[in-house]
Amino acid sequence: MCIIVLIISKERVSEISLNAFTGFQQKRMEIFSELVKRYWNGELKDIKDLDKLALDIKEKYEFKEDDLSFIKDQIRVAMGLEPKGKAKFENELEEITEIDAIKKPIVSKIEGVCEYCDKEDCGCDDICRYEAQVYKRQKGPVIVNDKCLSCGQCINDCDFGALADKIEFIPLINMLKDTNTKVYATVAPAIIGQFGDNISMGQIRTGLKLLGFQDMIEVAMFADILTIKEAHEFNHLVKKEEDFFLTSCCCPVWFNLTKKNYPDTFEHMSPSISPMIASGRFLKELYPESKVVFIGPCIAKKGEAKEPSLKGDIDFVLTFRELDQIFKSLDIDLKSLEGDEKDQASFGGRVYARTGGVSFSVKTVVNRIAPRRLIKLQAKKVDGVKNCKLILDHLSSGKELSANFVEGMGCDGGCVGGPRTNIEVDKATRIVNEFGEDSLIMTPYDNLNVMKILNELGFDSMEDIVKEEYLIKLLTRE
Repeated sequence: MCIIVLIISKERVSEISLNAFTGFQQKRMEIFSELVKRYWNGELKDIKDLDKLALDIKEKYEFKEDDLSFIKDQIRVAMGLEPKGKAKFENELEEITEIDAIKKPIVSKIEGVCEYCDKEDCGCDDICRYEAQVYKRQKGPVIVNDKCLSCGQCINDCDFGALADKIEFIPLINMLKDTNTKVYATVAPAIIGQFGDNISMGQIRTGLKLLGFQDMIEVAMFADILTIKEAHEFNHLVKKEEDFFLTSCCCPVWFNLTKKNYPDTFEHMSPSISPMIASGRFLKELYPESKVVFIGPCIAKKGEAKEPSLKGDIDFVLTFRELDQIFKSLDIDLKSLEGDEKDQASFGGRVYARTGGVSFSVKTVVNRIAPRRLIKLQAKKVDGVKNCKLILDHLSSGKELSANFVEGMGCDGGCVGGPRTNIEVDKATRIVNEFGEDSLIMTPYDNLNVMKILNELGFDSMEDIVKEEYLIKLLTRE
C-alpha cells in the first residue's frame, strides 16, 4: 500500500510541475512585467527583494521548491543577465547598474526544466528547423552559438521555457530616469498596428516619451537613405544579363545565412549596414553621448547589435512584445494619449517591413537615377529561412536566375512575421501598406527629412550619399 501511495505521489508531483512549466512563454512575459513594475517603482533594492519576487512567482504558478533555480534564472535573463543555474541571488542588482550593453549570447539554455518534458513529444530534435543552432543531446537542447542565426524560432517552439533570450530593458531604466542622459528610440517599420487598432505612431511616440525617451524616430527614414545607396550600387554593379545583386541587409538572418554558408554568393551581397545600424550611427553623429534603443519584431536584431564591427551603434534592443508589456506594466494607455505625429519616411521606406518592400523601394530610385537603363531591375523576393536557403542553393550552384536583384527575409512575410510581433502577419502587412500609402513623401529621393540630416552633417545633395567618403563609410560594413 505504501509503495502505491508513493507512486501516486510522484505522479502528482510530476503533474503539478508539468502544469507549472506548460505555456511558459506567456508566463515569462508576466514575470518580466512584475520585474519591470518593482524595479521601476524602487521596490528591488537588495537580494531579499529579488528573493520575494522569486517566491511570489513560485506560489503564483505552483512551482516546486526545487524549481527556484529555474525561476531565478528566468529573472536573471529578464534582467539582461546570464543564467547561473543557482538557487541563490548574488550581485545581480549591482551588475545591472554597471551595464551599458548586454553581452552575447542572446539565446541561453535554462537548466532544470527538460526533466519534466515528455521526451516523445519534445521538439528538440528539430527545434532549430534550419540546421543552425539547437540539436538534441541527453537532457534537452544544446546551443551552438557560432552556428546560430538568432532567428528566435527555437524560443517560440519551446513551450517549457528551456530556451530564453535576454531582455534588455531593466539596465535601461536607470538611463531613462537620468535627466543628463539623452535616450532615443528608433522603431522598425513593422511597428505600425502592433499596439492595437487605431493606435497612431504619434501616440506610440508620446508613450515612449513618458518612459523617458527623448524622441522616437522611424527607422524607415534611414531605410530611405540606404535605398538610395543600394540603387546606385545596383546601377553600378549590374551591367550584364548574368550579373545579380543581393540585398536586404536589413535582415540579419538572411545576411548571416548567406555569409556563413554561401561565401561565393555572399560576394554579391550589398556592403550596406542595416537601417537599424544606420539609425544609431546617424543619431550619434547628430547627438554625441546619446544612447539609441532599437525597437522591433526581431530577436536576431539583438545579435546584430552585438556584432564586433557594429558594437556601440545601437545600445539596447527591445521587441514589440516586450514594449507592449512595459506599457501595460507601467499603466501607459496608448489609446488615451495625444499623438505627437510626424511624417518622417517615404512609402518605400515604410514598406521595408514586408516581403518585397525593399525591392519596390530600390526599383523606384533606380528608375529615377537611370531611367534609360537597358537592363531593368528584375526582383526575386523570398521570405522564410527555408525559401532563403533554396534560393541560395540555386545561386551557389551556378544555375540561371530570371532576376538580377535578390531580396531575402528570414521571417515569413518579412519583418511583419517576426517572432516578437503582437499581431498576425496578414493584418500587419495590410496595416503597413496603408501606413506607407498615408506618407506625404512619394519616394526616398523626395524625403526632405533625409536632406535635413545631410545638411546638419555638412552635405547638400542626395548624391553625396554615394559620393562623399564620410557618408559612404558611415553606411558601409567593415
